[in-house]
Amino acid sequence: MAKRVAVLLAGCGVFDGSEIHEASAVLVHLSREGAQAEVYAPNIPQMHVVDHVKGQPTAEQRNVLVESARIARGNIKDLATLDVKGLDALIIPGGFGVAKNLSTWATQGKNCSVSKEVEAVLRAFHAAHKPIGLCCISPVLAAKIFPGCEVTVGHDTECEQWPYAKTAEAMKELGCTHVNSQVTEAHVDARNRLVSTSAFMCNAPIHQVHDGIGSMVREVLRLA
Repeated sequence: MAKRVAVLLAGCGVFDGSEIHEASAVLVHLSREGAQAEVYAPNIPQMHVVDHVKGQPTAEQRNVLVESARIARGNIKDLATLDVKGLDALIIPGGFGVAKNLSTWATQGKNCSVSKEVEAVLRAFHAAHKPIGLCCISPVLAAKIFPGCEVTVGHDTECEQWPYAKTAEAMKELGCTHVNSQVTEAHVDARNRLVSTSAFMCNAPIHQVHDGIGSMVREVLRLA
């Protein structure tokens, strides 16, 4: 029987929603492995809308569920309807939407809060001992909710290849263990059933990001 995997999106577009290439890679690798993806997003306003040409916020207002539906080709469900009992795993792609719409990490860093709805879903999968896959910036959600967990966002020393490495230091301050890894790799926290990969936290070619997400998806399904 095909594994049923919830994919939680946070909008559509790297600067204010889910990173589209990461979300697509998750769906492609799930399909390749014979799993059934079920896409969800919270029915909430975005923190803001960013013009992806100028990289600047606009006065526009958009809804996270409506925007996420673009990636899901319309086949999406309100996160409020998710029932962990009928699912085998959860995967959350990255993108600034994770730090802006699913949490307040973008503005508050380690002192952020996680959306109550998102936190409840993460805790439900964790309590059911079902695996959670995390890409790019989304491991910060686990670092905030599950103290002592092991995750990766790539490297913890900032350089041209790893421009967001300070994220790892903030996560360590929350009490989690950060494991340095390459962009094509995924780290498995067997005790907490968390699988993470750095994705676009690394300034890497897109095919390497795609391969790393494939490693994460395969490990998630192995644990499911």
